[in-house]
Amino acid sequence: MLHKSIEDIPFFKAGDDTILKEVLHPDNDKIELGYSIAFAKIEINKASLAHRLKHSETYIFLKGIGRIYINEEEKEVQQGDIVYVPPMANQYVENTGDVDLEFYCIVSPAWREEEEYVE
Repeated sequence: MLHKSIEDIPFFKAGDDTILKEVLHPDNDKIELGYSIAFAKIEINKASLAHRLKHSETYIFLKGIGRIYINEEEKEVQQGDIVYVPPMANQYVENTGDVDLEFYCIVSPAWREEEEYVE
């Protein structure tokens, strides 16, 4: 069994300027897993940098209000929203609320630095 507490995982700044905690990754956790999960936070009045991933990504929004931009589309997001981002889509997330925007990111297959392209 692998057990973690989100509180024990340190934050770091990702290449797209999102503040992340790497929750589960097959390389880091030495487990067989076909995806990776990160906990993300975007502070008030901030946004991630536009980027593309070679593979799909799914966002699960937990707290706050924001906007997600995927190619030519944009949509307001809030707690309880789930957004699928297709492979190679240009994307970024903006916090438009008055608290940190928090969400999980699931990348399938697992995220790899060399497969992310920051604009």
